[in-house]
Amino acid sequence: TPDGTVEVKATWCTGKVGMTGTSYNGTIPVAAATTGVKGLEAIIPIAPNTSYYHYYRSNGLVRHPGGWVGEDIDSLYDFINSGDPAVRPTSNRLYRDGEFAKGQDRLTGDYNSFWADRDLLNFTNNIKCAVLMAHGFNDWNVVPEHSYRISSAVKGRVPLVQYYHQGGHGGEPPMILMNKWFTRFLYGVQNGIENGPKAYIMREGESTRNTFPTSYADYPNPAASNVKLYLTPGVEFGGDLSLTAPTKAKDGVFTDDVSFGPSALAQSQSSPNRMLYTTGQLREKLHISGVAQISINMSVDKPAANLSVYLVELSTVDGKTTSTVITRGWADPQNYRSLVKGGNYHSFEKGIPLTPGQAFNITFDLQPTDHVVGAKKEIAVMIFSSDREFTLWPKAGTKLTVIHGSRTSFNLPVVGGIEKFKAAMGVKG
Repeated sequence: TPDGTVEVKATWCTGKVGMTGTSYNGTIPVAAATTGVKGLEAIIPIAPNTSYYHYYRSNGLVRHPGGWVGEDIDSLYDFINSGDPAVRPTSNRLYRDGEFAKGQDRLTGDYNSFWADRDLLNFTNNIKCAVLMAHGFNDWNVVPEHSYRISSAVKGRVPLVQYYHQGGHGGEPPMILMNKWFTRFLYGVQNGIENGPKAYIMREGESTRNTFPTSYADYPNPAASNVKLYLTPGVEFGGDLSLTAPTKAKDGVFTDDVSFGPSALAQSQSSPNRMLYTTGQLREKLHISGVAQISINMSVDKPAANLSVYLVELSTVDGKTTSTVITRGWADPQNYRSLVKGGNYHSFEKGIPLTPGQAFNITFDLQPTDHVVGAKKEIAVMIFSSDREFTLWPKAGTKLTVIHGSRTSFNLPVVGGIEKFKAAMGVKG
């Protein structure tokens, strides 16, 4: 009993337990699984927050969840605190105003032991149960890497199926998948769900109300491989995505100004506040699956700056351009020494002030995605500084320089690899 010593027999339970939930309630099944608790046989986390660092930071940068600009872990505490109100003042003093205020380090955005203790990836070796992971590729509250990181860590060790859709926050798998998952691992019915496709993805424009997701051998798509594209100057404040590196190319200089949102920057024919590199119109559709990665040789004219990179789909009809976000990524240039190879960011190396005008290299991943770009659309990489929707809002005027050459490139995960990319671009050989 909660307040006594009498043992209560759970006669209603077989001893095999399943858990599911969405968002904060999706975090709980993952957290429970990382304890290795006996009897937890299957979980279906939906858009779980698996790391509070990855919720409030990106690659050393203070980055807010979409729609919650200015929030941090202390304000989240105010929103979700529970328990006996009589002890809340003590909790506020010890945690919100104590441990949280000290550990969150909102000034630098660096990773530290405070964040590591709240990162479930560090405890995934204890997960023993079957995992049906669900997330939306356009979830900019709890970004897709939260699920992808955990799935990657447990892949090959426990039964795992990933379900993704093209929507935002939330979105559970079709009931038939959830039913089969719990039926298999709680009731022991040999329905073969763990032996079938390892990934189900709801394609663009589809809905679970009338469509079953497309099945794939796995996610990322096993047929995908990176196509290395070089950022080549061509027009003012932009250029091309090319298969060959430019030589003796002019640098690209742009100015930070948070008053311009990313959609306006992407759709503008020319803007001094971003660099935009495009493929030109595709001749046939192109399937992108996995994690794109940016590497930039660059400099900044001040000791600090935000850095934002978007992969977008552009469509131009009757002279009017519209944009669709494929995926996004953010990083702190002050952490360039530890941002050298992409992947999950968990470096304890602290960021350092930049030397104005001095070049450096920075490499980081964008969020996982699976997106089919239609024929006659363009793929574009947009580099800008402060993101009005996600980063801090510094005073405008910081100048950033992209140094074009072999050290500035973009890895695009394409199903069918370079041959499929060339075919979509109409390139022979």
